[in-house]
Amino acid sequence: MSHFSRASRRCVLSAIVLAAATTLPLAAAAQNYPTKPITIVVPFAAGGTTDILARLVGQHLSTELGQPVVVENKAGAGGNIGAAYAAKAPTDGHTLFMGTVGTHAINASLYKKLPYDPVKDFAPLSRVAMVPNLLVAHPSQPFKTVQEMIAYAKANPGKINFGSPGNGSSPHLSGELFKSLAKVDMVHVPYKGSAPAVSDLLGNQIAIMFDNLPSVIPHVRAGKLRAIAISTAKRSADLPDVPTIAEAGVPGYEATSWFGMFAPAATPAPVLAKISTALGKVLAKAEVKKKIDDQGGEPANETPAQFADFIQKESLKWGKVVKESGASLD
Repeated sequence: MSHFSRASRRCVLSAIVLAAATTLPLAAAAQNYPTKPITIVVPFAAGGTTDILARLVGQHLSTELGQPVVVENKAGAGGNIGAAYAAKAPTDGHTLFMGTVGTHAINASLYKKLPYDPVKDFAPLSRVAMVPNLLVAHPSQPFKTVQEMIAYAKANPGKINFGSPGNGSSPHLSGELFKSLAKVDMVHVPYKGSAPAVSDLLGNQIAIMFDNLPSVIPHVRAGKLRAIAISTAKRSADLPDVPTIAEAGVPGYEATSWFGMFAPAATPAPVLAKISTALGKVLAKAEVKKKIDDQGGEPANETPAQFADFIQKESLKWGKVVKESGASLD
């Protein structure tokens, strides 16, 4: 009996020592973090909205954490190449990832195979910004409101064509969501980027487009395009007189391009907590919020749990839209 007691005590002591050996390095890592420059991986080319936001956040995150923050662009395959690269990065908190609605809510349904798992491979930190999509039409089109457009589409099935920056993009799926909820037949015309699509819209080669607000608002202000409605749940401060699609006649409609910060999933919890605290301070800065506003975006700042819950809802919504649209990419 005494032998069993000694053995039990040894097991308990061993467990305590093991727990201490595991916990102390984690605590020390969090206390000393960061010990070298931090990299934010951006899954798109330099100059785009994702890149701009990453550099803005990185600049201020460097001040909060006391280490340089650099941006590394890993573009290709709708964001999948950069996401896979970040997912496999060392889990010491020195690699972060600026994800999007595409990498974390759309691509899992759109692509038959993904080189990463958007849920299992990443720890969400916070949304950074939301960017509305604006429904715009060429001024010669015979409709000025959502209701008029729906009536025209139902009277002329397949006659309205809508452009997008490409298959599976947020503007494309914004159009597919509209088709589904409004029960209209419109033809999708994909382009290799926003610029050529907007160019054809300006030339009346396509009738309408759902595009990121910053890309089309200059043409709306110049009178070259007609703003019909905004895709978000509330009106944009940049275009306060333009109604939301939901209030203009399609109840329940909401589609937004969003951007958020992630870390590799196995990053230690104390390190994640330190990053999350610093990121929260950055996103609360008036200067950062103003710069996001200037880009046509809506600043965001939330807890990891709130961000995770948001991603889950977005994944379900866009998964349904992808399925109903029949869109699929290899």
